[in-house]
Amino acid sequence: MLIDMKFKSFNLFLVVIVSCFSGLMGWSQKTIEPFIKLTEPLKETNIVYSNQKFIIGSTCKSCLVTINQIPVKVYSTGGFAMELNLVEGDTSFTIISSSKNSKEISKTIHYSYKKPAAEKEVGDLSIERIQIFPEGDLVLKPGDILSIKVKALPNCKVKLMNGFALYEMPKTINNPIQGIYQGEYIVQPTDTFNQTKLIVQLDSAGKIISKSSSSSYTVMRDTSKDMVITKGRLAHLLYGLGEDRLGGAKIGYIDSLIPLKVIGKVGSNYKIQLSKNRTAYIPDELVNPLPKGSFAAKSLTDKIRVMGDSNYDYVKVQLFNKLPYQSFQLTEPSKIIVDVFGATSNTNWIDQLSSAKEIKKVEYEQIADDILRLTITLNHHQHWGHKIFYKDNVLIIQVKHQPKSLSLNNLTIAIDAGHGGTNTGAVGPTGIAEKMITLPISIKLQKLLENEGTKVIMTRTTETFFDNKERILFYRDSAPDLLISIHLNASTDPFRSSGTSTFYRYEGFKPLSKAIYKRMLELGLKDYGNNGSFNFMLNSPTEYPNALVETLFLSNLEEEEKVLDEGFQQKIAEKILLGMKDFLQSCL
Repeated sequence: MLIDMKFKSFNLFLVVIVSCFSGLMGWSQKTIEPFIKLTEPLKETNIVYSNQKFIIGSTCKSCLVTINQIPVKVYSTGGFAMELNLVEGDTSFTIISSSKNSKEISKTIHYSYKKPAAEKEVGDLSIERIQIFPEGDLVLKPGDILSIKVKALPNCKVKLMNGFALYEMPKTINNPIQGIYQGEYIVQPTDTFNQTKLIVQLDSAGKIISKSSSSSYTVMRDTSKDMVITKGRLAHLLYGLGEDRLGGAKIGYIDSLIPLKVIGKVGSNYKIQLSKNRTAYIPDELVNPLPKGSFAAKSLTDKIRVMGDSNYDYVKVQLFNKLPYQSFQLTEPSKIIVDVFGATSNTNWIDQLSSAKEIKKVEYEQIADDILRLTITLNHHQHWGHKIFYKDNVLIIQVKHQPKSLSLNNLTIAIDAGHGGTNTGAVGPTGIAEKMITLPISIKLQKLLENEGTKVIMTRTTETFFDNKERILFYRDSAPDLLISIHLNASTDPFRSSGTSTFYRYEGFKPLSKAIYKRMLELGLKDYGNNGSFNFMLNSPTEYPNALVETLFLSNLEEEEKVLDEGFQQKIAEKILLGMKDFLQSCL
């Protein structure tokens, strides 16, 4: 998985051919013929704009390596690396690998380092660029704001074709050149944009030129008429338009067939009005349009009932329409908070039946005119998972009981071997792929758990590709008590970036990742953190406690050396098992 400065390479030809996973870490070279296999850089000639670079690769385990006649350490894996501090201009590095029988092979790498050029002012009558935020093709409503930034010839007049003026910014440390024009345009009810490109006009002493934006804009005339409805099992709301390597930050998953009011669109994401003062986004592939004139989602509440069966407790809220919602967890004491958007309380009491075993009490509060908040207080300090869905127009919050026995032989545990197939994951200095390491560690953990009498569910037991969406649905249907996802971290720096880490998304699931993390540190690995609010798909389900373990940095020469050792893999699996036991003990 991609964490820190983690990278993926799908074009690397792996130097390790695996016949069985038990033999993976004990692979040996049948020849002492020298070779040089580089994972960084991949090309012989490289134009770069940063002076810090690395040469990273592998050779035969007994070979000696020099780079420009400087000896370089060769690790027991055959991996080697050198940090470069380039000077401006062209530099060549000759790598020589020699074996004990005096045979040698060489490879030369060329770098052309160019310092990033300072931004220059526009020197002629032209508009160099137009930037408009939010970016992309937009569907807007009156009142929306467009932030416009133009780079053009200094000391001119710049405006949109409708006459809206942009202002030239003064030179500052953060804005070292003239000719930057900015302004915030508020979309007007009279605007007639319909898939229209905005035109910027530059006026220099009466000489006028214009340039069009790259994106197009449409103004919605009547936002009350535009409704969509969610579809599928993985519909989810997004907080905003920002993205990172793991995708935009998700509010959470919601059920299918929930109507949503559309008030705009940015690229492929609809902008949704959840309540008067709350908006969100949803990818257009996760919804279908509703006919014009469909009602906006809102409802009074009717009965609220709390009850239980042998495995779950339930909070059932009677509504007249399906409404969007979000949930989050609190601890000390343990609570589940559910906000229902578009709901207004019309409930005078809550029926709380004695069949409920995990739910201590349920309270509601109208925190805004159109947001109803349910607070579900739990009997146990540990969250064991909850699920939210609709049955007809009844909103159901299903709360899992703490298992009657916390012995491993009474539990079902899911083990996810990260990556697989075409999804190779990170790559180490020797060219070994993350997917080839996560699998044997996962299988070792599987065997340890099965020896404890645990029922184990595996994402994969062979070198196979599984999409993350398939994994989520598989585990939702399998309903494990815990899920552990096994990964290795990576960075562009093969020396300094190192250590073990764990990740969780929801506060109620933190104790699981924390317990495993404490045990992993016993391996003598560097502290890289127990990290929360992790926006990764395998950590997104609320139905069961889950943790992702970034065992160590595959990109680090020393840690690659460790993890290629089958004995060390076994130690990793044993520490994860001990961490799970510690977690279960803490729940008593």
